[in-house]
Amino acid sequence: MKKSVLKIFLILLIAAVHTNGFAQKLITKTGTIKFQASVPGYEEVAAESKSVSAVLESSTGDFAALVLVKGFRFKVALMEEHFNENYMESEKFPKATLKGKIEDFDISKITNISKDFNLKGELTIHGKIQPLAVIVRASKVANGITIIGSFEVKPEDFDIKIPSIVRQKVADKVKINYNFLLVK
Repeated sequence: MKKSVLKIFLILLIAAVHTNGFAQKLITKTGTIKFQASVPGYEEVAAESKSVSAVLESSTGDFAALVLVKGFRFKVALMEEHFNENYMESEKFPKATLKGKIEDFDISKITNISKDFNLKGELTIHGKIQPLAVIVRASKVANGITIIGSFEVKPEDFDIKIPSIVRQKVADKVKINYNFLLVK
């Protein structure tokens, strides 16, 4: 009796795996986000975080990413301090998130040739939520898939105030680039 129950359980388990009965999450904790807010003729306003967490539910296309604001590194320490204390208020708003869905995502159709998908969701920065629709580029690599892309945001859309004394030194639109290697 025990052997027949075990056999039935194994058959059901194998059937569930082959019919995609188990959800498959792909994750990273070492994604990269870079932003660029420089204006020609002035000091570079750019930073990078290499410890971004992201998760993709491959069966549904649900996607989420989280970056700790204090994780961004600048070339100039003073600029990093002003970014955290004066602009992003990282003690009050410690993280930025993106939650959304990659439309028509089918992991079985991802190859080593990049394919574009639409991602629609919400971007939360500085405690303010804004809708976001962007193109993400996905491709298969040896140990998972990569998702890369870029988009622009305006600081004022997230209630980030740039003092008038430095306003001309910071771009009106901040370009954000992301790169995630997602694995099982």
